[in-house]
Amino acid sequence: MSLDLAPASAPAIAAAPTATTATSATTATSATTATSAPTTPSGPTARSGPDPAPAPSAPLSPNALRRIVREFAEQPDRWLPRVRLAAEDRWYERLELTGDHEVWLISWLPGQSTGFHDHGGSRGAFSVALGELEELSLGGPGQGLLVRRLASGTVRAFGPEYLHDVRNTGGGPAVTLHAYSPPLASMSRYELRADGLVRTAQEGPEQW
Repeated sequence: MSLDLAPASAPAIAAAPTATTATSATTATSATTATSAPTTPSGPTARSGPDPAPAPSAPLSPNALRRIVREFAEQPDRWLPRVRLAAEDRWYERLELTGDHEVWLISWLPGQSTGFHDHGGSRGAFSVALGELEELSLGGPGQGLLVRRLASGTVRAFGPEYLHDVRNTGGGPAVTLHAYSPPLASMSRYELRADGLVRTAQEGPEQW
């Protein structure tokens, strides 16, 4: 798929649909609009989606969220014309909001990242639809810092306690689709220090 994306102030882009973004479709278990958007979507620089939220229902599983982002990624007509790029930070837009989940679209220029963050107890999944990214997380005892290369087409899913840092270390833009259940209500930011991750800030929807 062509990655000819427009800046945030430009009109909708045109690109031919093609296959999309990562190296493996591994599911991450419990130990990222937009930080991610949200990530996953430091907060991204676009406007959030529809309000108010529908009445909440039981959260979806990581595997169910994996299916949602994969289906979105396979239907570029639903999101590709909406993509914008922002030089100051990641751009994001919420595409869908229901009682049990939400879906975010995020773009990444080279050098943009989320920093380490959690998802406020929500389960999540994301798909690299275009380009490639890098994901950092802490492994179990003796594993230290894990670094994963996420090529176009990669899907990651995770539980409610998962923390990670997602970044664009490549030479071109990337686009991702993220699903969270329940919809994000808060996120905490962390710094990686010699003794591990230390929480430094907490954010709510009003900051996205």
